[in-house]
Amino acid sequence: MMVLSKALAAWGSEDFQAVFKQEVQALGTAALPLQAGMAHSSHVSGDEMTVIVLEVAETPNLLQVRTGIFYAGVIAGSCCADDPSPVCEQQEYCELRFDIDRARAGVAVVLPLF
Repeated sequence: MMVLSKALAAWGSEDFQAVFKQEVQALGTAALPLQAGMAHSSHVSGDEMTVIVLEVAETPNLLQVRTGIFYAGVIAGSCCADDPSPVCEQQEYCELRFDIDRARAGVAVVLPLF
């Protein structure tokens, strides 16, 4: 289970967004459902991403953080083995909602459907 204990501890402080971003970026792209949010490519490329906090809401049990995630993707399998052209990364963006359990800091990550 994914845990964001530092972000939960920082809730209500001026540092919340910075701590949240740092903790999410430390998870890496493989821990997030970024593959399902791709629009221009077919596979997530690398582990670099930029996290933007768009909105934060709270319920008695959850902190809900809606984010925008920028990351890179590639179109895999589009070249022949002897094709000399380089693999070009495509910029990708998707929105994810992080539902942080206020009691245990456990996180469910949701790719919202619009």
